[in-house]
Amino acid sequence: MKKVVPLGKARETSLYGSKAVGLGDAARLGLPVPPGVALSGDLVEAVASGDHKATEKVARAIFDLKGPFAVRSSAVDEDGASASFAGQHLTVLNVQSAAEVPAAVRDVWWSANSDSAITYRQRVGLFTRPSVGVVVQRLLDPTVAGVMFTQNPVTGADERLVEASWGLGEAVVAGLVIPDNFRVASSGEILDRQAGRKQIAIRSLPGGGTEEEKLPPEMASQLCLDDAQLKALGDLATQCEQAYGPGRDIEWAFAGDTLYLLQCRAITTGKSKVAAKPTTAGGDPVALLHRVHLFAELEQKELEQIARLLKIRTFSDGETVIMEGSGGAAFFLIDSGHATVSIRGVDVATLGPGDYFGEVALIDGGTRTATVTAAGEVVCYGLTFWEFRPLVEGNGVIGWKLLEALSKRLREAQQA
Repeated sequence: MKKVVPLGKARETSLYGSKAVGLGDAARLGLPVPPGVALSGDLVEAVASGDHKATEKVARAIFDLKGPFAVRSSAVDEDGASASFAGQHLTVLNVQSAAEVPAAVRDVWWSANSDSAITYRQRVGLFTRPSVGVVVQRLLDPTVAGVMFTQNPVTGADERLVEASWGLGEAVVAGLVIPDNFRVASSGEILDRQAGRKQIAIRSLPGGGTEEEKLPPEMASQLCLDDAQLKALGDLATQCEQAYGPGRDIEWAFAGDTLYLLQCRAITTGKSKVAAKPTTAGGDPVALLHRVHLFAELEQKELEQIARLLKIRTFSDGETVIMEGSGGAAFFLIDSGHATVSIRGVDVATLGPGDYFGEVALIDGGTRTATVTAAGEVVCYGLTFWEFRPLVEGNGVIGWKLLEALSKRLREAQQA
């Protein structure tokens, strides 16, 4: 059921994910949530796959929002009390136009299928196919932003802990600054103020994306919240606890004199990420699949079936594509760029266009045996275990040919 709805109508966690439904609850309660829409998990996957009808549906839904946009993950099992995927799933900020939103949605989808997210899923017993909803909201241009805990996360004391910095709140949640810290009693009394070292602010760039702006020394040590703003934050904390219960982790922002709620979840300790602007692939995925030993026995029409499942993923210079020892559920074909392969810290190979890696993960979802690192920008076609397995289970011919290919590799290994 591929659906996109205004945030105020996002009610089903199984469709839209916990973040979208939480923001929907807040919008229905009249809390100050920036306008936006929620995309269901199957719609996100369709957009990530390049489905034109799905992309058009999203474009129509966000037409009245105007840009720029913030595109955030909202996986079904994200940010619960027992497991938090903060730090695993991407946030893409300052997407300038509706035409650029699908690429951002695709990157968010991939973040839920990354090695780090898969490893975390294995560790907490959630090794299942992720359903990744997405929230698309109008991006604010805040003067100050940050996070707030409605209870002390260490002692459990009934007090508000506020961390704040200039500009977009990602400077705080990504740990790029030492933020100002405030302790505020539930009664509203300000218990403590500590100035941080806010040497940078994350700002939106006119052409899209963000930059780290260096701040003058006087702003770095100046408290960025006044008493009136702290009172407004205290009131917001009370409203959130009344709506959701105690122990909330809130992301907030002041745009001008208006306070906005960006997220409200159970207290966790993770951080979020800011994604780089994605690019596109231009090669022929079927031709690339012909070169993969695992698929060597497949005919053209069978390779075309697999190619339809591929999704583009881009890695920036120095980014780890897969990590030795981590869990894995994705296979990659390089369309452009180069990457280095290392084992136990020693470089053993260089990969380029047409090369591939991670194909065994399509069969067993097992541990990576090497690390692959992008040497410059690398654009790949990717395929996950979750998508590949149903194809094989439903097609005995493909399954038998894969078994033959694996048997051949095993025989060669034994002879060697």
